[in-house]
Order: sequence, then structure tokens, then C-alpha cells
Amino acid sequence: MENKESSMIPAYVIKNSCEAEFQDTVRKWQAAPSIEVTELGRVYIVFYGGEAPEVPGNYVKVIISNDGGQTFSENSVIVKHPSNEIRLYDPNLWIDPLGRLWLLWNQGRGFNDGRVGVWASICCNPDAPFSELNFTEPRRIANGIMINKPLVLSSGEWLFPCAIWISEPPSEDHGLQDEYFSNVYVSYDQGNSFSLLGHADIPNRSFDEHMLYEKLDGSIWMLVRTFDGIGESFSFDKGRTWSIGQKSHIDGPCSRFFIRRLQSGRLFMVNHYQFQERIDLADIQRQGPVKSWRGRTNLTALISEDEGETWKGTLLLDARNDAAYPDAVERNGFIYITYDWERVKEREILLAKITEEEILAGKLSNPASFLAHIANKATG
Repeated sequence: MENKESSMIPAYVIKNSCEAEFQDTVRKWQAAPSIEVTELGRVYIVFYGGEAPEVPGNYVKVIISNDGGQTFSENSVIVKHPSNEIRLYDPNLWIDPLGRLWLLWNQGRGFNDGRVGVWASICCNPDAPFSELNFTEPRRIANGIMINKPLVLSSGEWLFPCAIWISEPPSEDHGLQDEYFSNVYVSYDQGNSFSLLGHADIPNRSFDEHMLYEKLDGSIWMLVRTFDGIGESFSFDKGRTWSIGQKSHIDGPCSRFFIRRLQSGRLFMVNHYQFQERIDLADIQRQGPVKSWRGRTNLTALISEDEGETWKGTLLLDARNDAAYPDAVERNGFIYITYDWERVKEREILLAKITEEEILAGKLSNPASFLAHIANKATG
């Protein structure tokens, strides 16, 4: 088999590997977590890591909590590729409308081989005892990279946000230049098959990491990570065609963010937020308001009641530098948010558990809520 086809070989999914390389005491780097919570309250968090940042040999690890995220058991699920020239990265967890847990990841050679590929393994019984958890044989569902959760439209289609990066020169030519966009894949049959539906072209996009949000009027709002903030595009035909990309009114430090509609109907977002400092009115008139963050700081949960035009509530999750890459899910009255902090030095995967009311109030009040709780720490 040609070397460039090795990334098309499935990785293996194993439970409770005792191999040394997968232990927390050995891992030297980890990042990009994702989270899901089952109907019965079991918390799953996935991330990737290994000996060094973003290199071949990186693998995916899933950890599990049965007490609402307070503690995580020794039981884990590992996804590793048989070839040491392949890296697995930017994983994602998603529970579909049928109650199945999707474990998704990307695999390719080097940092960007020009094709990569989104792979999926499904657990149909995520609330079962650990010994009875079964994951399907991994299958490749799309070209490119997907790090954020799919969107289920009100009309039933499943949309998966995948992208082929253009921010770094690809190491190989796979003839996919027509797919170097923020793409949308669709499944019309509840995940049995997928096809490329459409794409948006956003100026200054970085690593895309785009998210899809269905507005009340049925249009779809795509938000995309860019070098100068967050870009946007709109679709009025269920993701088939997209408006000309432009910079949105939402700012950001070129980093992953999260956006979703809550069960209440409000819009929920996690982003690095620019809190306004108190300064003299005359200074504001001369210079404009001063921003209090630089880079990946002030990771904040936000609520909007007008489809993202303005933000009514804000709750600071973590003010530290490099507390970043959030993913979230709403379940059983709580919003669970995971993110990483200091990937190389501290190597922590963190978890917040909050309520919608606490975001609106700007402070915690529920005794079951918490912030910046360490879900996993690598110490290699």
C-alpha cells in the first residue's frame, strides 16, 4: 500500500488499555476536549494527546464520570492508529436524536496532509455498565477536519461541519482544492450515509472550526474562526448554498468557540469575552472603551435573547491565559462545559457545571454547580 494511503486505514478503539503510553503519568501533552452527558447523567469527556504536541502518534482518550463530573473513573476508551506516521486529533462527542454516542476524530499525516478525514465510531448503549459498552468499527464519513458538534435541523437533516484547512500548505496533493472551504456534510438517513452538501468561503479563516446554528426563521448561521475574530455566512436553503463570507459582529482571539440553542430557546455561547473596564467618560469619548483581555483569556459563558445580536448574561468561567477550546452540552437542567488549560505546561482538562439562570445572574447559586474543576491532568 502506498504510504499516502495509510491514513485511510481505520484506527482501533479499545477499552481500558493498560499500555504505558496511554497513562496520565506518561502523557506529556493534551488538548481540545469535547463533552457529552447521557440521559442518566453519565459524563463523557474526550481529548487527544501524546508525547508531543500535534505530531504523528497522537491518540484519543475518553474518560467517564458517573457522579456528574465530580470524579472520573479509571475506566477509559482509547483510539489509536496502528501506524506511527498517523496522528489522531481534534475529537468530538455527540449524542444523536436516537440516543447513540458518536465518538468522532480526525486522522492524517503530519500537521496537514491536504485531505485528512473525519472518522466515527458509535456506542449504542452509552448508559450501560462499562464492561458492556460497545463501539462500532470506525468508518470514514468525510474529508477534512471536524471538531464541533453536528446540527440537527428542524426538518430532520443532520449537518456536520467539516473543513479542509488552507491556513497551512498541505504536505500532499490529493486533488481536493475544490473542497478547501468551511464545508457542510449532510446525512438524510440518521447517519447511515453522508455527502458533501455545500461550503462557505470566509475571508481570513484560520483553522475554520466552524459551528452551525439554526435561527428561528429557518436560516442557518455559520460562525468560523478567523485570524481577525469570528467570520460568518448564512444559508437559506438548509446548507446547500451560502452567502458571501464576512467578519461578524462577534469578536475573538483566533480560537475555538462554542454556540448552541438552549432548551429555553435562548442562544448560548462560550467565548473569550471582552469585559469593559471602568474609565473616565471623557476618555471613552476620545479613545473608545478599553478592552481588558488579550489573547485566550476570560473564557466566558454568554446568553442572548435576540439570536446573537446582543448578550444579556455573562458568567466568567476562567480568567487565566490559555484556558481555551470549549465544548459544551445541556442536560437535565445543567450546562456542562469542558476546555483545556496550558496544554504543554499544566496539561489540564477542566469542567464547569452551571445553569442558565447562573449565566444570566453572572454568579453561581446552585449547590451542584462548579467552575474550573480538573477532570484530567497529564503528568508525564
